[in-house]
Amino acid sequence: MKHRIVVLGAGYAGAYAAGTLARRLSPADTEITVVNAEPDFVQRLRLHQLAAGQEIEAPKLVDVFAGTGIRLRLARVTAVDPERQVVAVVDADGGGELAYDTLLYALGSHVADHGVPGVAEHAFHVTSRPAALRLRERLDGLSRRGDGGSVLVVGDGLTGIETATEIAESRPGLSVALVARGELGASLSAGARSHLRQACDRLGITVLEHTSVEAVEATRVLCADGTPLASDATVWTAGFAVNPIAAAGGLEVTEDGRIVVDRTMRSLSHPNVYAVGDSAYAIGDNGRPLPMSCASAGYTGMQVTAAIVGRLTGRKISNTKLEYHGNHISLGRRDGILQMVDGEAQAKPKYVSGRKAARIKAGILKMSLWTTSHPTFGLPKRKRHLAAAQDGAAVKVAV
Repeated sequence: MKHRIVVLGAGYAGAYAAGTLARRLSPADTEITVVNAEPDFVQRLRLHQLAAGQEIEAPKLVDVFAGTGIRLRLARVTAVDPERQVVAVVDADGGGELAYDTLLYALGSHVADHGVPGVAEHAFHVTSRPAALRLRERLDGLSRRGDGGSVLVVGDGLTGIETATEIAESRPGLSVALVARGELGASLSAGARSHLRQACDRLGITVLEHTSVEAVEATRVLCADGTPLASDATVWTAGFAVNPIAAAGGLEVTEDGRIVVDRTMRSLSHPNVYAVGDSAYAIGDNGRPLPMSCASAGYTGMQVTAAIVGRLTGRKISNTKLEYHGNHISLGRRDGILQMVDGEAQAKPKYVSGRKAARIKAGILKMSLWTTSHPTFGLPKRKRHLAAAQDGAAVKVAV
């Protein structure tokens, strides 16, 4: 019987890891299945652009995995049972269960409402393609009205900054405001913060600092001090949360639901389960948890494939560097900031801004899309056979 590897999620981390495993492991010994709810690869890093009205590529996953031997199951994951080693899914035919010998959990994250009333009912977000298209439709409607509709972006993290600047640049007829809990760009160096403020001024964005939102209504938000802020479209970008499926299944997770893993991305509670990307609580080389980001997805994806291949084939597991070098922030299509950080994750004084930063960010996004769309390119062609049983899993003997 072949060793069954099931990958949950085909985002940046999941798609890369699945393709790498398919290239490195012999199909005579292994069977790889990727489960994803959507038929397309979603460029999550560019969903704010999609919402603003731009077109972005969405490669079909059947094309991404063509020729790899990977089985694609278009379904929504509803439960994980690590004791029985099965995953429950729902699809167009009703769904069922998938059994696995090795599970790679890469379901990513979604918008976090932090319990604020009205967010789910009235706010928009950009953490999924359907959500971004829903916001885009709303913005189209406001633009057609021609009366200068108002857009309120709540959250001054990278997603909030990129969303506010993208909408302001793409739709100059709309009034855009950005709500920040503290100082805008507090994590940036002084020079980068200054550039960010100049960009907001240039784009006509109203910045409301030291402001907390306690409720979202259909046409306004209510601040902690009781101040109402009118809004024709409220975009919620105040953080991310992970799916509660891992916690419900009995895996060891953090308070926010991320799977606790060791240096090789292996679950501390269930050794035949691995986690990558936003779903994993992984400690970087600086001793700090890796942030939810595309960069972290790449590093954890490389580490997990090395670990799975190494353990299944009886070879030494190499350590991938788990580092975080900095933040790449788009400020529309012609401006940006590249802020490098030190080993303590603090902003360095030096930064890159303007068109150069925008071109670098565009290059990074293009490279990420190409790499994900060609998951086996450049990898070793030799496919490894499995070793004798590892950790109780029944696998074939190497030949």
